[in-house]
Amino acid sequence: MDVVDDREESGRAVLGRTLKFLRENAGKTLGQLADESGYDKSYLSRLESGERLSKLAVMEDLDSYYGCGDLLVRHWRIARYDAFKDKYKRYMALEATARLIRVYAPGVPGLLQTEDFAREVLSGPQATVGNTEDVEEQVAARMGRQLVLHKDSPPDARFIIDESALRRPSAAADTWKGQLSRIETAAQAPNVVIQVLPFSAGVHHLVGKGSLTLLWQPDGSAVAYAESHSFGLLMDDPEDVTHHRLSYDRLRDLALSPSDSLAFIRDVLKEHGP
Repeated sequence: MDVVDDREESGRAVLGRTLKFLRENAGKTLGQLADESGYDKSYLSRLESGERLSKLAVMEDLDSYYGCGDLLVRHWRIARYDAFKDKYKRYMALEATARLIRVYAPGVPGLLQTEDFAREVLSGPQATVGNTEDVEEQVAARMGRQLVLHKDSPPDARFIIDESALRRPSAAADTWKGQLSRIETAAQAPNVVIQVLPFSAGVHHLVGKGSLTLLWQPDGSAVAYAESHSFGLLMDDPEDVTHHRLSYDRLRDLALSPSDSLAFIRDVLKEHGP
């Protein structure tokens, strides 16, 4: 019998192979599984072949269907990294294990986006019928990143969001209202602090330079990640991290307090109706 070396397989391939094993072990055909689970047969087939990455909820449903605990969810959490380019994978892995997360974003941070808003952002004007599935995989992966804020021992997370992010609505009114509500809810979580950087703060040193994220690990090590439309740079040199930490601290001092920021977010939400 051939021995399969998992190290040479992508996370998506391992997940697909596990899905197929569970189905065949249960004595089910794809058609039977589709009828009993409610998922389309061709969709299930593509999950098994590793062609598609599902949403987390699909894996939760199938874990329940097969009675295998959280086996598929655990495989999915690894497989979702396949949706990211190689240069982002190390950052995503560090984000998932961080104890402290500090983010400045000129737009709505990915960790706070709703599924509908993320889909709109990731689609963009270049969206075509041909890349719809790619967009859906990126949306699923982005939603998967947000698990870090809701795990049993979540990180202490602080987000500084530029006022422009709250003033630039999405194309769909319901999507935007849902996004603002998500930010409002997140601001009240015990492990999350959100501060709004108002226009009144004036021009600052990160204007036009993209987002900045700082991640501290349980062992005390830290990295800084700077990202714009054209590049993403992960830095682990202590001097670089300290420089960016001071940069972040200066922005925090310019931002509204957490309580004033929550009031600001609620005022913007009211502007979009009940």
